[in-house]
Amino acid sequence: MTSPAAGAIDCDVHAALPGTHVLLPYLDDYWREHVVMRGLDHDNLNTSNYPPGAPISGRPDWRPAKGDPGSDLGLLRKQALDGFGTRFAILNVIHGAQIMFSEDLSAALCRAINDWIAAEWLDRDPRLRASIVVPIHSPELAAQEIERKAEDRRFVQVLMLAMAEMPLGRRANWPIYRAAQRHDLPIGIHAGSAYRHPPTSIGWPSYLLEDYVAQSAGFATTLSSLVAEGVFVEFPSLRVVLLESGVTWLPAYLWRLNKTWRGIRAEVPWLDRAPADYIREHVRLTIQPFDQPPEQRQLERIIEQIGSDEMLLFSTDYPHWHFDGTDAIPDGMPAHLMRKLLVDNPLKTYSRLSKEPVR
Repeated sequence: MTSPAAGAIDCDVHAALPGTHVLLPYLDDYWREHVVMRGLDHDNLNTSNYPPGAPISGRPDWRPAKGDPGSDLGLLRKQALDGFGTRFAILNVIHGAQIMFSEDLSAALCRAINDWIAAEWLDRDPRLRASIVVPIHSPELAAQEIERKAEDRRFVQVLMLAMAEMPLGRRANWPIYRAAQRHDLPIGIHAGSAYRHPPTSIGWPSYLLEDYVAQSAGFATTLSSLVAEGVFVEFPSLRVVLLESGVTWLPAYLWRLNKTWRGIRAEVPWLDRAPADYIREHVRLTIQPFDQPPEQRQLERIIEQIGSDEMLLFSTDYPHWHFDGTDAIPDGMPAHLMRKLLVDNPLKTYSRLSKEPVR
């Protein structure tokens, strides 16, 4: 592994909510009373995708003395921004607000999280940007939240989870993509599940190990849904970023998707070219975690098989634990790709980074 050059754009950094109580000032009167009445302010409503005490959820040297990994702005500034010489870092808040059964409560908490992250984090460091957290089970309410926060250009993408209540390509979700495309916001799909269904295709696992490893299969299925349902045909300028998806599964997946499409392409007549072509044009992946092969030539072969030098984006995935020290880039990454990986590809993906933000 190697360290990034100063001025890199970190496309996946996690700010953690210290607890639901910090959202009370950002809730309206009704929802503030509702949260207190139900005692929700005494819980942090973390999802089980990233249990705070699990080693993979926070490196030992990145954990605060008190609270969850990623909940301390001072530490994040020192360790993730100053530590890597970061020009911009995109904050992704993974929280149970997105997946609640009550759509109204989910929307209220998502609104509060977005206002909290703007006031408590973005206002305090000009290097920080954020994703809009939306209630993913209510596309109409999610679209409303996108419309509400889009005018703050420090929000640079819309955050969803890889495994939701239904495949993300389904037309019920299209209001989200329509709003995102209108405001030039990529859809960031992060590892995680809403747990409406088992995260594996054969049922509920017993251990976090099984759940986490199954995420790459969840990403592949989600990607197939976006392509086959015609999302990239209906929304030709939409960009999708797979966050914490891994990378090395992609070449074999693209080959199989193309191969199968050739045999049953009549089923999806709106696809006028091979599925891999749509994916190379519309989809990007962050590089942490990167399942690095043991030999450099194998890594070069994987990059070659992906078939594009524009698909990979730099990320540290702070404070999640995938590497030691500041060695955030896999050893053997081709030299010609480094500038694209660190700066050019993120700027092209997140067009709002190139412009002065409007608050």
